[in-house]
Amino acid sequence: MTYDEAVAYLDYHAGRGIRPGLAQIQGLLELMGNPHLTYPVIHVTGSKGKSSTSAMISMLAAAHGLSVGTYTSPHLEAVEERLAYNGLTASPEDFAQAVADVQAFDAVVDDDPERRLTYFEFVTTVGFAWFADRAVDLGVIEVGLGGRLDATNVVQSAVSVVASIALEHTAYLGDTLAEIATEKAAILKPGGTLVTGDMAPEAAAVMEARAAELEAPHLAHGRDFRLVDEVQAVGGWDISVDGVYEQYDEIHVPIHGRHQLRNAAVAIAATEALLGRALDPDAVREGFANVTLPGRLEVVGRRPLGVLDGAHTPESMAAGAGALDEEFPPFLWKVVLGALADKKLDELVGTLSGIAGEVFAVTAPSHRGIPDSEVAAAARAAMPDRAVHESGSVADGVRAALEAAGEDGALLVTGSMYVVGEARSLLAKNR
Repeated sequence: MTYDEAVAYLDYHAGRGIRPGLAQIQGLLELMGNPHLTYPVIHVTGSKGKSSTSAMISMLAAAHGLSVGTYTSPHLEAVEERLAYNGLTASPEDFAQAVADVQAFDAVVDDDPERRLTYFEFVTTVGFAWFADRAVDLGVIEVGLGGRLDATNVVQSAVSVVASIALEHTAYLGDTLAEIATEKAAILKPGGTLVTGDMAPEAAAVMEARAAELEAPHLAHGRDFRLVDEVQAVGGWDISVDGVYEQYDEIHVPIHGRHQLRNAAVAIAATEALLGRALDPDAVREGFANVTLPGRLEVVGRRPLGVLDGAHTPESMAAGAGALDEEFPPFLWKVVLGALADKKLDELVGTLSGIAGEVFAVTAPSHRGIPDSEVAAAARAAMPDRAVHESGSVADGVRAALEAAGEDGALLVTGSMYVVGEARSLLAKNR
């Protein structure tokens, strides 16, 4: 199977929508001999910060000598980005072989509407199988949506991480923080350890109850571990973390966004929980030095300054806007903005009013993309004194924003990972 054939076979599964539940993926995995049960797993969920936390855990574990398979979603530019080994994305050839290996089993169930897999279920299975084939020491698995009924929840995790709780995907997860927390807390398994980040009291109470129900250790930020110091530095932050077993000082985290630093503390605690001991301070520094977060306050150009941020909730977009205000020169940014239909568009746009000088509304490249005209209308309502353009495609929006910014200005692409992914290759040429 060639790479193009593998992508085409994946796309064949597209259009089957989101189907919460585990029966279909469990059925296929059982046919395959349950590859996802052949290695320990750290399972990561959260309303925001789950991809960043997963990346940090992976690099910390690799720095301690473990071979680590990491599964994240969605991808930015190519689907194989969802699979990584010790921080390196699967090659197109490896990805094609992994798809071919699973296709043989998928063919058995695909003719049965009750057993066939969605796109997400299929690519999740590919990840599980690829990690087993490489005999990883650890799988770091990011939840796609929620937790309880997410396809990744077939794993038997040694450590379950809930990075944060906010109101999101309410059509699937519930209308309150407690309901959403219940969905996410369900990734904790008997015999595992729960690690949680900062969250509101009603969400924290759900986490405590789930841990008590399973008689599982629960390590909470602010109680059992904490971020104790954070200083802005060149290209990122210098931090100290009081971990579960030890305090770790002089850690340089080469990422932007103060809000990411608590994710770093969560990642340290999760790795300590996995190993059951204090970490090697030099390995901690090495691990964080190797962390990259594509599409999350990622600088992709200098003249003009270009930043990609896939924030797609009001909370994460507000955090991103705050980081730009804190860590970069006082620009009024040329903002390329697109979003998906399940997002709170008015609230999203409102968070940008303090930093946006001009908005280029685009249609996110997804069947759920909100038309650029609707994005523009929301931007005009939130920022009536700013120029707002209906730019159509992401490519057209990026080109127009680059021209408007000139060499001395600044460009921000945000609102959706789909928008950021398409813009990334265009802006990379501008570095």
